[in-house]
Amino acid sequence: MARITIENMEFYAHHGCFKEETLIGTWFSVDVWMDADTEKAQRNDSLDDTVNYAEVYTRIKEEMAVPSKLIEHVAQRILNRIFAEFPPVRKAGIKLRKINPPLGEKIGNVNVYLEQER
Repeated sequence: MARITIENMEFYAHHGCFKEETLIGTWFSVDVWMDADTEKAQRNDSLDDTVNYAEVYTRIKEEMAVPSKLIEHVAQRILNRIFAEFPPVRKAGIKLRKINPPLGEKIGNVNVYLEQER
């Protein structure tokens, strides 16, 4: 079993409950990890026998482009997509951060962490 991670992906998106967030948008950062059986790929050096992280990135980018009120909802959509489209993934997790959320004071970010297993 291997753990494949993609970290510090940044997206400008329009997620949030406030009208300004959906109109103006803000920056988000995403980290994902995926546990998958890569034993065959380790032996034969074939991309077909592992999780193609470039394809995972593309799916995350697509989901980040779909507005949601809650970052929990976005994170769950991303996990659903990973499990639906990448069968070798047995377990996965995501950390989705809203950078500088509009809460009236200086706040670095707000995070949500989700983990899921097949």
